[in-house]
Amino acid sequence: MLKNFNGRPSIATVLKASTVAGIAAAVLATGVPLEITRSYAEAVKVQAPAVPSFANVVDAVSPAVVSVRVENRVNPVADNNDGFSFDFNGRGFDDLPDDHPLKRFFRQFGQDPNDQQGHSRRFGQGPNGPGKGRLRPVAQGSGFFISEDGYIVTNNHVVSDGQAFVAVMNDGTELDAKLIGRDPRTDLAVLKVDGKGKKFTYVNWADDNNVRVGDWVVAVGNPFGLGGTVTAGIVSARGRDIGSGPYDDYLQVDAAVNRGNSGGPTFNLNGEVVGINTAIFSPSGGSVGIAFAIPASTAKDVVADLMKDGQVSRGWLGVQIQPVTKDIAESIGLSEPSGALVVAPQPGSPGDKAGMKAGDVVTALNGETIKDARDLSRRIGGMQPGSKVELSVWRAGKAQSLAVELGTLPADQKDANADDNNQPQQPEAPASEKALADLGLTVGPSDDGKGLAITGIDPDSDAADKGIKEGEKITSVNNQEVSTAADVVKVLNQAKKDGRTRALFQIQSSEGSRFVALPINGQG
Repeated sequence: MLKNFNGRPSIATVLKASTVAGIAAAVLATGVPLEITRSYAEAVKVQAPAVPSFANVVDAVSPAVVSVRVENRVNPVADNNDGFSFDFNGRGFDDLPDDHPLKRFFRQFGQDPNDQQGHSRRFGQGPNGPGKGRLRPVAQGSGFFISEDGYIVTNNHVVSDGQAFVAVMNDGTELDAKLIGRDPRTDLAVLKVDGKGKKFTYVNWADDNNVRVGDWVVAVGNPFGLGGTVTAGIVSARGRDIGSGPYDDYLQVDAAVNRGNSGGPTFNLNGEVVGINTAIFSPSGGSVGIAFAIPASTAKDVVADLMKDGQVSRGWLGVQIQPVTKDIAESIGLSEPSGALVVAPQPGSPGDKAGMKAGDVVTALNGETIKDARDLSRRIGGMQPGSKVELSVWRAGKAQSLAVELGTLPADQKDANADDNNQPQQPEAPASEKALADLGLTVGPSDDGKGLAITGIDPDSDAADKGIKEGEKITSVNNQEVSTAADVVKVLNQAKKDGRTRALFQIQSSEGSRFVALPINGQG
């Protein structure tokens, strides 16, 4: 035992002895050694900032979203082989292994190339005529209830090839649906189910004028046939033109939208429909995070018309138009490139009767500025036939007004100036042919005596860069008709005196008429 300097045991010695004695006593009392525990630090825990959840929105809107199954008739192939049959190197479809790519393909899309008797099948026209075979699924998409009595909104491209339709609700209930109407121009369609007195959960339209880039949105739909799938993202752009038609004005959404989501709704955080998913940008075939939705403001009126009459009546001006580029604006003396340039009025159309002319630029409608050609198309199309409107036009360097009573847009209306019989001119090279070298054009008289035939193009010229081609025809320059090269030079010289640096050429081709602005600095 350790002792201190005065011969007594030290405190440390006493404590050590008592501790050992205590442990020994514990061992004797329990018969097992006493467990000695160690103290550790607590697990990492971070107090994260509150993040908005979409769960409440999804719970509320999911009963209103449906999967749309589209069915069509499948006809047997005739014995005389007037269709195509499925022959896999002498084996039938059932002889293929389950993991064969073709077998997986047909199963994925709900198509069996053989019927129950093993006969080859095909879609469309058969020996018994169209629509004689059994109904089979041929497409699938999404939709949503817009009223408690069973009206469903979806895309036209989802239902366009169908003869029968089934709406599958989020609880698995399947209801037969009837096509009420569709509108190919806006890619919208309306179906109706009979709930036999049942009131369906439905959703309302949002005011998409209040939708801002950066707002959260939730897409609900039926991607790849999975049903009831929810994805979230933000509105990443507005007013997108994807080249699908004259009424393009899409919301761009960065939520994951895939095949099968077409016709499904995109909601704001209040559970209101801000858009209808209709297209995706997809180099790979799947979602890359860029989707396009029809805005609620467009869909609301179209859907209301379809529910009422099964079709959409649109106002009709009857003129072919194109955008006003910066070069065109400069060539006609407009201060900025806006408005819609009239290429040609259709004879007998409301625009023609009101006195509209090729080269006019529509700058305003009922006092409201027209941004571009698409803007004019959407506004006119959104008006009722018979509406009386006032157009502000820019003509020959001056502004003037025209009163127009709109007509009804024909169902198969094409470009007002389309002319399938107008083939590219193949003029002979007359002795009077003169080269407008500074413009990169070689011209000569046209066969019909109207305008100038373009007989040559300098590939390094501005004319070539603007898409002007040999065989086309110049019908006017700065809205003045020309029939000789001298006429062209005269107009260009006048434009230079007026301080213009570009001239507006009207070009006629087999595809119709268009305007092109070319620089004229080199003309003398």
